[in-house]
Amino acid sequence: MPTRRRQQFVVGNMAWLLGSLLVLSLLGSLSPELFFVVSLIGFLVVVELTAPFAVTPTWRRRLKWVIGIALVVFGYIVVRRILEILPPGII
Repeated sequence: MPTRRRQQFVVGNMAWLLGSLLVLSLLGSLSPELFFVVSLIGFLVVVELTAPFAVTPTWRRRLKWVIGIALVVFGYIVVRRILEILPPGII
């Protein structure tokens, strides 16, 4: 049986994902990169809001790997966007 915090984490994350998908599609700016960035921000907020005070469960320790991989992908997206903005011949 999932704990209360784990259930809050899953529900909060799913609500953020669906809400961001809805808002981005209503604004007409839905792209995979933008959805990923907005989802990552929401994921990190939900991780912090549902963090326990004293004991860290095993499933929360595994989130470090997910966060690390997501931050690497985020860095790749940022570098790609910067390279698109720079005029050709600078790099």
